[in-house]
Amino acid sequence: MTPTRSNLMAAQKTLDFAREGYDILDKKREVLLTELIHIAHDATQLQSVVWSLLADAYRALEEARLAMGREHLEWAALSVNKTIRVTVTPRSVMGVPVPTVSAQGGPPEVSWGMGNTTVSLDEAAARFRLVLDQVPQLAETLTTAWRLARDLQKTQRRVNALQHVFIPQYEETVAYIEGVLEEREREELFRLKRVKSMHGVHYDEAREQPSP
Repeated sequence: MTPTRSNLMAAQKTLDFAREGYDILDKKREVLLTELIHIAHDATQLQSVVWSLLADAYRALEEARLAMGREHLEWAALSVNKTIRVTVTPRSVMGVPVPTVSAQGGPPEVSWGMGNTTVSLDEAAARFRLVLDQVPQLAETLTTAWRLARDLQKTQRRVNALQHVFIPQYEETVAYIEGVLEEREREELFRLKRVKSMHGVHYDEAREQPSP
């Protein structure tokens, strides 16, 4: 960049803008990190609960299979024809789009006849209903954590680029231009003083010359 006054002003303006951007992104990074820590903690706990409920449900289902036989269990499963409607509503956390997940509907309490089923099947159905109650919240929490983590990573890269590359480069550019301009000013001041001094010598010599 040519060391001129106009380029100095442009570089200083860009440097100020970069510093402001760094402050904004650094604050965003801190908020995202705090939010992500809370969400990740909730996701870990909720996932542990769901895995535990799911393990219990599959154990009950296996007991029902052993008691009823695979064929009768499959016929009982086919009698469940009610579906669950899932609604995903977007929201924003520090500009990051995250979902709010809710579910409506679900399998009835008992969807098969009492004659050909066992208590273990009813127990398995009840445990799977507990799993279904937690799945929307788990999906919401995990997706939110993943998106916050991804945006935090992007924000961190931008902060690093501004802090370690962009800002130092423009600080160096501004310092270089200021140095060159100051050196030019010193040279110009020295030249003016020298010219003034030379004019003073000539004036003194002219005064000392005798009149004709």
